[in-house]
Amino acid sequence: MHLRFWPVFLRNFLVWQKLAIPSLIGNIAEPLMWLVAFGYGLGSLVGEVQLGEEKVRYLVFLASGSICMSAMNAATFEALYSAFSRMHVQKTWDGIMNAPVKLDDVLLAEMLWAGFKSLFTVTAILFVMLALGIGQSPKLLVAWPILLGMGLTFSCMALIFNALAKGYDFFTYYFTLVLTPMTFLSGVFFPRDQLPPWIHMISQWLPLTQAVELIRPLFLDRWPEHAFVHVVVLMIYGVSSWMIALHLTRKRFGR
Repeated sequence: MHLRFWPVFLRNFLVWQKLAIPSLIGNIAEPLMWLVAFGYGLGSLVGEVQLGEEKVRYLVFLASGSICMSAMNAATFEALYSAFSRMHVQKTWDGIMNAPVKLDDVLLAEMLWAGFKSLFTVTAILFVMLALGIGQSPKLLVAWPILLGMGLTFSCMALIFNALAKGYDFFTYYFTLVLTPMTFLSGVFFPRDQLPPWIHMISQWLPLTQAVELIRPLFLDRWPEHAFVHVVVLMIYGVSSWMIALHLTRKRFGR
């Protein structure tokens, strides 16, 4: 098995390393503001939410959902704006492919880098949550591979739109029409039981819902139910999105 994607991945890491601290601060600032504003502000009014047969502190409920939202946003941003800059604006991909590196290798490196960068982001957020006393369960160690898999899935989905985009403005449609509705329907801010039945049925198959259903029980010191189903659904989203993104990117480059 060749590893021609590795130098491309390493190149992206070395570039990011120069701005790692500002990048991390920028990526964790928004989710932490959501956590403070809604977790402590709204949480002081709500108190607890009903989750199945038990009541959960709203702060913990929100934290377990927002960490998934952060992984989704970080992977998506990198696979859209940063990858598009390297592909279309800076023509970095063209330069790389002058070496014995194929387009498939470049795209694979971009997908893996977006997933790993999202993991760096959520790791920093998790450490802040632990410092605030939100989620002390040792089961949270299992959250890292889940969040990595989630980051890879959403990076594959974003690369589809990266292949279709003619400019940065195109990405607004993806955030507005796909990611934002998914965030509100996947149980990040409120239990999905509050949704109308037909919307609830749709929401249970969204990729973000799978991640939330896997991560939230870990914050509550429980193992997730139906974990195998959630993992398989995420894998289906990831693999199918990767195949579509690869096809569309090859078509864009005429290969």
